[in-house]
Amino acid sequence: MSDVPQGIDETLALLAGQNYVCGRDLGTVAFLALSLGKPLFLEGEAGVGKTEIAKAIAAGLGRRLIRLQCYEGLDAASAIYEWNFAAQMIAIRTAEAAGGADRGALQTELFSDAYLIRRPLLEAMEPHAEGPPVLLIDEVDRTDAPFEAFLLEALSDFQVTIPELGTVKAAEPPIVILTSNRTREVHDALKRRCLYHWVDYPDYTRELEILTARVPECAAVLSAEIVAFVQRLRGEDLFKNPGVAETVDWARCLVALDAVALSPEMVSDTLGAVLKYQDDIAKIAGSEASRILDDARADLARAS
Repeated sequence: MSDVPQGIDETLALLAGQNYVCGRDLGTVAFLALSLGKPLFLEGEAGVGKTEIAKAIAAGLGRRLIRLQCYEGLDAASAIYEWNFAAQMIAIRTAEAAGGADRGALQTELFSDAYLIRRPLLEAMEPHAEGPPVLLIDEVDRTDAPFEAFLLEALSDFQVTIPELGTVKAAEPPIVILTSNRTREVHDALKRRCLYHWVDYPDYTRELEILTARVPECAAVLSAEIVAFVQRLRGEDLFKNPGVAETVDWARCLVALDAVALSPEMVSDTLGAVLKYQDDIAKIAGSEASRILDDARADLARAS
């Protein structure tokens, strides 16, 4: 198990060791969240690396990553625990078949640890040999107000209650990272419990560093053209701009096709790796792809 970094530079080095490249501003807020034990709330467009930083921190510290994927209708019970009803029914039928079962003893047994299914929040509160886990509450903006209110209490006291068993309180609070794609505004009360950071699209230099770290087998010329093209693409009037995740996926696709440089035909054939809506693909394919590629190469020529 690795200790928590003792400074911003150590935090950046820990992240870089997991091929996660970020600016000093994000490294600073990550260090503060780790050193102060406060939840970290990351907001930004999809695909900019919010979820990946939780994975990088967990791997770098040698901690377990526990992920709570949020969705509409998620309630507190689903996030904490549930009982293994199938196993409970088998135990009841077995006791009935044996006859003379003590109802009180049977009830105590049925609602014991043996029949408890732990969900992410309960798992995160329990002790772990390697140290407090990283609890990733992903896309919290997909939930509703009642679940946010529940999180306020859970993140304030780091404890959850199971009516049949009592309260479980974390001996050591987990490292909590919440993410939001801002499909709706998350309540200020929840944000105030956290350190906040907006994760934006990276500039050309940083995105090239990320691509080089993530896809080292991609040729230098091709990497430069991919990043310049995506940077230009984000300036177009698209329904959904490509994130860094799409840049990385596109590079891997092009490497698989043995590409050494971009061409208008190659761009049009592989747009589905970088754009995820048909209207956007139809708008960029063909002559628009050629224009954007020419502009991207002109940007590279001016930079050199």
